[in-house]
Amino acid sequence: MAKRILIVDDEPRYLRLLEANLRTEGYEVATAQDGLQALDVFSAQPIDLVLLDVMMPRLDGFATCQRLREFSNVPIVILTARGEEQDRVRGLDLGADDYLVKPFSATELLARVRAVLRRAQPPADVGQVRFFTHDDLKIDFARAEVWRGEEAISLSATEYRLLLQFAHNVGKILTSEDLLTSVWGPEYKNDKEILWVSIARLRQKLELEAHTPRHIVTRSGLGYLMPPTES
Repeated sequence: MAKRILIVDDEPRYLRLLEANLRTEGYEVATAQDGLQALDVFSAQPIDLVLLDVMMPRLDGFATCQRLREFSNVPIVILTARGEEQDRVRGLDLGADDYLVKPFSATELLARVRAVLRRAQPPADVGQVRFFTHDDLKIDFARAEVWRGEEAISLSATEYRLLLQFAHNVGKILTSEDLLTSVWGPEYKNDKEILWVSIARLRQKLELEAHTPRHIVTRSGLGYLMPPTES
């Protein structure tokens, strides 16, 4: 079944161009011209991925991203002319899975869409063991659910895949390049900013004290590690 992508942009010419490129690649497309309309469209039909402009009337892209994350883990790619580091970090902090600065080529956009959709697919092989525990952290691989103690934790598809890398490699230092290649794809191997933001966001959700993490620790100059538990 074709994936359905929601494009949100207040510029009609840009909307038509994106829609044409995506339909050529076999995707179904829904459109909206501002954030409020996007929320209505999203609620009315299944959406597999959202392409979200930032500067729009009524409700901008950052606020729309934040609203979507309150009830959905749908993959979100922000497309915007705002390319400053603080804007990229803000978008990723709000839960976007990727951030692409205009102008960009149709080829790059389609590659990013494929990569984000690929990450959103449930892992094909979760091994023979259904549950994983690490101190107060518990993962149910079969249902893709994560718990901290008795509290269910809501993770985006990208955050969940990032966590799986650590769960499947307890005690092993994973370099930034390892993680970027495994979770985002080889074309992202030098995009450390997106990893830093994603690690920080994951720690905020998983750790009791994000500044003194127990589940995902940093080994300065080497990478990241989920340390073995004493048990």
